[in-house]
Amino acid sequence: MDVIKPNQVDELVRNNVVLSTVEAAFNWCRSRSLWPLTFGLACCAIEMMAAADTRYDLARFGSEVFRPSPRQCDLMIIAGTITKKMQPVVLRLYEQMAEPKYVLAMGSCAISGGPFVDSYNVVLGGDTFLPVDVYVPGCPPRPEALIYGIMQLREKVANPKKIARLKANG
Repeated sequence: MDVIKPNQVDELVRNNVVLSTVEAAFNWCRSRSLWPLTFGLACCAIEMMAAADTRYDLARFGSEVFRPSPRQCDLMIIAGTITKKMQPVVLRLYEQMAEPKYVLAMGSCAISGGPFVDSYNVVLGGDTFLPVDVYVPGCPPRPEALIYGIMQLREKVANPKKIARLKANG
C-alpha cells in the first residue's frame, strides 16, 4: 500500500475536489437543457425549424426538444410577426410556462415590428408585453444566428450575477 505524503494531499485535493454552490450547479444544468416551445408566428419559424435540422444540429446544445405544451417548456422563441390578434395568445402561452422561463425574440418583426411598423394590427416588438432576454436580429435571421442567440441565453442562465454586473457597469 502506498503511503500518501502531506505535500501530495494538497495536490490530490486540488485535482479531485470541486467546490461550488447548489445554485451555480442548478443554473449550469438549466443552461444546458433549454426546451423551446413549438411555436412560430411567421417566416422566422422556418429558420427556427432549420436550426433543429441535421445541417445545423441544435441538438448539440441540448435545445432540440421542441415541446408542444407550454407547461413542459422554459424557452419561448418569438419567431415572426406578432399581430394584435395573436398578442393575448402569446401572453397566455408565456404565462402557462413553468418558472424559470426565458424569451428569445427572433427577427426584426418580433423585435420592432419589422417592415410592418406602420400597420395598425402589428405589435411593435415582443418586449412591449413580455420580458425578452435575448434578441436575434435579421429578416429572417439565419439558423446560425438563432444558435448564437441560444448560446448567449445559455451564458445568461448559467451566470445570472455576472450578466447583472455587466449590465450595471456599462
